[in-house]
Amino acid sequence: MASPKPSFYLGADLSYVNELEDCGGIYREKGEKVEPYGYFAQRGSNLIRLRLWHTPEFNKYSSLADVEKSLKRAKNAGQSVLLNFHYSDNWADPSKQIMPKAWQKINNLNTLGDSVYNYTLSTLSYLKSRGLTPEMVQIGNETNIGIIQHPDSASNGPINWKRNAFLLNKGLEAVGFFNQTNSLKVETMLHVAQPENAEPWFKDAYQFEVKNYDWVGLSYYPKWSKYDLNQLENTIKTLKNTYSKRVMIVETGYPYTAKEFDKANNMLGADAALKNYPISPEGQLSFMVDLVKRCKNVGAEGVIYWEPAWISSSCKTQWGTGSHWENASFFDADNGNEALPVFKFFKPIF
Repeated sequence: MASPKPSFYLGADLSYVNELEDCGGIYREKGEKVEPYGYFAQRGSNLIRLRLWHTPEFNKYSSLADVEKSLKRAKNAGQSVLLNFHYSDNWADPSKQIMPKAWQKINNLNTLGDSVYNYTLSTLSYLKSRGLTPEMVQIGNETNIGIIQHPDSASNGPINWKRNAFLLNKGLEAVGFFNQTNSLKVETMLHVAQPENAEPWFKDAYQFEVKNYDWVGLSYYPKWSKYDLNQLENTIKTLKNTYSKRVMIVETGYPYTAKEFDKANNMLGADAALKNYPISPEGQLSFMVDLVKRCKNVGAEGVIYWEPAWISSSCKTQWGTGSHWENASFFDADNGNEALPVFKFFKPIF
């Protein structure tokens, strides 16, 4: 069972771990192999985030069966879980939100809404039957352009908010019904990438009657954001004060080296460097400690690091072999995947 709710969530997205271990990936502390879910908990993590794809296209991971395995590992380690419904068979992100192939022949919005509702409800019901109910769920991942787009539709035009609000609300209603019928309180989250996009997005959501959710989730990657930490603080305060919602950074990342270790190009290279945070193990830790401090100061209630266990391995992505993130993970690719100093951010001393 998960521990009592903490006053502040500090967590990790460990969606890749099962796949990496199947490819022979090993995590170490002081040269000794560690089990990642238990190790993150030992170091102070209290929340694990997991992505769920409807019917994965590339391989078997991030499927419901894979998420079930991950949820079991997280709960065995005493961690709360944030389950991230992508409502897609592949990556849903700020530039694409492609609906699952199973739904692409649906040409009626009400029918599509029913599919979202039934899929969300059946997933939660199944997990409950396995003793694996998540504590929180995201209704979509980085839904900047609107949720569940048909592959034939344009992704660079304005959001059809009437449609978008209807589908978001269907997902939220499913969680509400699940909670009501099971006397539970699974919390709900809506998620937008980069703080500069959040204020206009949540304003529109409010105007179109998307209100019945608990959390605002933000991705904050300084490399891709126009906002510095001061502007991030202002956005968090505005969102909290305007909508009376809890706020969490559910994705962030910073490199400890600019070195490439495999044939999969790193997403965070030398161009990710910030003025006061050198690309080094110490700089990575310093950035995370300061981010948590800033978020706490303005009333946010959590910070999750995206894929800190995505080490280099023989695994293939859709774009290369290895990891696109090993230089921003929490394990030193230059030293046998030895745990890095950044783990200290889970137990910061302010």
